[in-house]
Amino acid sequence: MFIKAEKIMPIYRYPNRSLTALAVGLALFSSLTVVADDTSAIEVIHVSGKAINDKGLSPKNSTVDGPFGDGIALKDIARSVTPITSEMIEQLNIIDLSDIQKVSPNSYSASGFGASSLPTIRGQLGELYQDGVRRQAGNNGFGIPMSFNAIDQIDVVKGAPPVLLGTSQRNGGFVNVHSKVAPTNDKFANLTASAGSWEHYRAQLDVATDIVEDQSGVRLSVEHIDNGSYYDYSGFQSDSIFAAFRLLPDDASTWDINVEYYDVDFTDNAGINRPTQALIDDGLYVTGQGVQPNGSTIAGANAIVSPTGLVKIDRSQVLTDPDNINNAQTFIIHSTYVRELSDKATFKNITYYQHLEREEIAQNSFVEIIDGADTAQNRVELAYQWNNDQNTIVAADIRYNKVLGYSQFTTEADLPIDLTGPIENRRIPLTAEQQARLVELRPGVFVSPGAQYDIDGNGSGDYSLSDTTDSTSWQTGLAIQHNSQWTDKLSTSIGYRADFYDVEARDALAPQGQIAASDSINEMLESGQISISYQLSDFITTYASASYNESTSNSMAGGTTLGANNQISSQNFATENTLTEVGIKYSPNDSAWYVDAAVFDQKRSLRNRDGSNTGIRTKGFEAQAFYDADPYWFSAGYSYLDARYDNSASSQDTVQVADAFDNSRPDIITGTGIGAPNFASFAPSNSRVQGLPEQSLTINGGIAITEKWKAGFSGLYTKSYPLDYLATVYIRDQYTLNINTRYDFSEQTSVRLDVNNVTDQKNWRPVFEGGYFGSTLVYPELPINATLTLQHSF
Repeated sequence: MFIKAEKIMPIYRYPNRSLTALAVGLALFSSLTVVADDTSAIEVIHVSGKAINDKGLSPKNSTVDGPFGDGIALKDIARSVTPITSEMIEQLNIIDLSDIQKVSPNSYSASGFGASSLPTIRGQLGELYQDGVRRQAGNNGFGIPMSFNAIDQIDVVKGAPPVLLGTSQRNGGFVNVHSKVAPTNDKFANLTASAGSWEHYRAQLDVATDIVEDQSGVRLSVEHIDNGSYYDYSGFQSDSIFAAFRLLPDDASTWDINVEYYDVDFTDNAGINRPTQALIDDGLYVTGQGVQPNGSTIAGANAIVSPTGLVKIDRSQVLTDPDNINNAQTFIIHSTYVRELSDKATFKNITYYQHLEREEIAQNSFVEIIDGADTAQNRVELAYQWNNDQNTIVAADIRYNKVLGYSQFTTEADLPIDLTGPIENRRIPLTAEQQARLVELRPGVFVSPGAQYDIDGNGSGDYSLSDTTDSTSWQTGLAIQHNSQWTDKLSTSIGYRADFYDVEARDALAPQGQIAASDSINEMLESGQISISYQLSDFITTYASASYNESTSNSMAGGTTLGANNQISSQNFATENTLTEVGIKYSPNDSAWYVDAAVFDQKRSLRNRDGSNTGIRTKGFEAQAFYDADPYWFSAGYSYLDARYDNSASSQDTVQVADAFDNSRPDIITGTGIGAPNFASFAPSNSRVQGLPEQSLTINGGIAITEKWKAGFSGLYTKSYPLDYLATVYIRDQYTLNINTRYDFSEQTSVRLDVNNVTDQKNWRPVFEGGYFGSTLVYPELPINATLTLQHSF
């Protein structure tokens, strides 16, 4: 049955209260009947019930829209999924994508150079979707941070996207964020303001009203963030303006439109270089500026450091520069129209457009400029209910992506830099020889061309290549998914999709006197999935699912680059991914508990910095449990991850950190004298993937001390894991504990205090996904810090 108004949340959040209300209604009806028949007799009926799932801090009764169909109950999805409700987002203080690890198992992530832009799931980068459409998120693990101003719910799904969502670039898993919607029978205005350690300030105003009751409504949410930083030369400033409109044209259709403009300035924070075991364990840093083979003390390839000392380094003293430029702007529009064509057929149309610009010019010679990335997609879905037991969803997609961007990362060198020395140690001015292998984009800014050219005719290319591109791609997809309920206990789902790619790429900045190289390619990629679910009882469901997915491997902003041969590599469209997963879900109707667990075997590809792909195979186990009933709530998650190279080669910035040092001071460090960075490649193997904890545990909880006063906590534990490929340096077992308390002065006004890392642990994590910088950089996590937040509703 189609409901034209918003989801009636109390039905989902308060099942026992709904039953109680029904019982009360029946009792009143019965009493009135008795009174009508005999006014001298009045029957008194006492009805009691316990409020279950009272705070929205469990995903138990959440429904998931988009990836597998619409309105699917969590217990009925044959995949590992963690819906994070708006109440959970607030309670767990989830403010960026890396925070999903607080509640979702196997979501531990690297720092993303201090600004998370994509989720990490089951040990690899995943995709970011919004309202069921893949968002433009920048360049792999180093893109642009995401605004949470527009977000109402976050669904974390493990494994490659299902067929309805189409071919993607990253297959560890994905996050689908749900935008705020406008009400059609309500009015509200909420103000949130916070202040925290190191001059962190945030203000958000969220206002909404119906325009015509039960027909239309509008919502506006604006947010400003102005954060100083614990880290040197760092900061974060952003502005987000989000607007949503809802229209209910008739009893059979709903139309939601939302737009967001986001402007952000943020820091590329590379953490601390020279991650020796002494640094991890005792905070001791090896000093001494590196010297290149040509005698230059400017940081460069194969430089060697003669150690001069071992000093305690301040954890805030990271590899940043006050003269760096790093900003981005993005504009996004979503439209979702749903119409019930009949009691059996439902039509859905999703339209998305995003424009992204980004500019980073760093003093260590790194450059990434996206002059414009435009992405547009339209999906049409038709769902047909053949009978009570059989239904089919058919989808057709067309996606357009055009990217104009410039890149230069070939002369970066982090290990030779002595962080304790003058700021000039960190700066890498390009030599005339280096400039000759690049192209001047604007005065003083040199980038790689987007193709290779042999100027001197010696048979080899004369330029340094990175990700510069001017590319256009069209993706056309057709998908079908059929769901069957064979018995009261047994159900299946099967799906298939084909995506057709038409891609063109050309050099965005050919050297003077050269004709810009270009190429085109046409490919078809396929994906398929199958799952089976069986109900052992009314509240226990088991499932098994399998999927095969062919995905693309792209550069910044989803663009496509030309290879050294000036052609688009067909390997960019030959990334095969498989998933096998078996799980169980426990979701009793008369209890506040929800528990699920899964074992999985997943193969997927990781895009390397040079554009090649490395096969990764992960096996593991994950479980999550939630309890939500007054006055307590509780959640816990555990994950075991065995991530290994799948008889595949790997690469690192440097073989090991000791390569940066000679052996002149063995009392400080036993150096190899090879020099670094040395851009190491490792032979195919089944070695453990570096930078990932094998085991992790999360635990969260809270209590209503009084009707107005609440308190809560969250904790994360990770088991020791290797930071680099050769496992010469380990990040030890570590934990983080956060606490919070909230006091409601009235129904309109409340104050909350968050204290993060309350035990002031000296924790570390990798800087970048995939372990490429594991022997070069490590990220010091924040010490104890606090935030005070005021909320007021009008």
